[in-house]
Amino acid sequence: MFTKTNIYVVKLKRNLLPMLFLGFTFCLLLFSKSNLPAVKSGLQLWATSVVPSLFPFFVATELLMHTNMVTLLGNLLNPLMKPLFNVRGEGAFAFIMGIISGYPVGAKIASNFRQNNICSKEECERLLSFTNNSGPLFIIGTVGILMFGNTSIGILLFITHLLACITVGFLFRYWKKGKSTFNSTSSSNIVNSTKKTASFSNLGETLAESITSSISTILLIGGFVVIFSSIISILKASGLLNGFTLLLAPIFKFLNVDTTFIQGILTGILEITNGINIISSIACKKISLNIIFAAFLLGFGGISILLQVWSITSKTDLSIKPYVYGKLLHGLFAAFYSYIFMNIFPFFNFDLS
Repeated sequence: MFTKTNIYVVKLKRNLLPMLFLGFTFCLLLFSKSNLPAVKSGLQLWATSVVPSLFPFFVATELLMHTNMVTLLGNLLNPLMKPLFNVRGEGAFAFIMGIISGYPVGAKIASNFRQNNICSKEECERLLSFTNNSGPLFIIGTVGILMFGNTSIGILLFITHLLACITVGFLFRYWKKGKSTFNSTSSSNIVNSTKKTASFSNLGETLAESITSSISTILLIGGFVVIFSSIISILKASGLLNGFTLLLAPIFKFLNVDTTFIQGILTGILEITNGINIISSIACKKISLNIIFAAFLLGFGGISILLQVWSITSKTDLSIKPYVYGKLLHGLFAAFYSYIFMNIFPFFNFDLS
């Protein structure tokens, strides 16, 4: 028999999302003065940075999925992928494109693999844990050169990001080990039967399908960028971000870490670009701290990208859990490797004496 407390809990769960959405709508009106510039800034960020850097890669990966490239990579790299990550060789396509392209290409390919039955559910979940990464264009170009003003910092962050990605992939080789729902049919036959192979006769149709699918994904990302720009603006204008900063300040002081990093970290947990931009602009003699926090945020990806990935995987039967666990580990390993590299290699030590 339900008690009054149980009834209240059930009602709260049922009404939590409507209350949150209503509160968000109210805050958009209340803080419209600061929110409108934030939305404009988010749209500008999406149009000038995200679209040029990601849209061509989305189209390219869609086109490649219509060829035998996935099968060729699978046959070539199966001896490496299987023992290292416990996924069939076709997973190398998601791994390579995820590294080259950046968020959320790796997750999109893993989801496509599942939709087209190229890999088993368990293998696609393993791929989710380590193939969705920040790309070299963003890490070296945007973070290293534009934000930190130092190419070497960008290279360091990319190296440690890649090492952390491989480490996570190796650890997740044990994810649901022994379980497999995959049909033993040759993956090349499956690819050919579920996705139309590109040829000169259907090139226009294939290109149109690839562009349409890519536009859908890039618009989805744009929506998330704008929404999270609004959320961050509301948190700042309402004083909530300052409130969280004050709550966490004693912990940072105990760890002897400058409390000015808190706001950047909290912002980066929500959306990495804004967060890393804040962290890189903090004047600190021990710039290694800036780099370590930036490495963590690059690996973790932020809640904005988590929701982007979730929206992509929701079209499949893949669990989001390996992605969440994998990105948290990725951030921690990237921060750890950055610390090690800066202490072992003098040319990666940027601290001022």
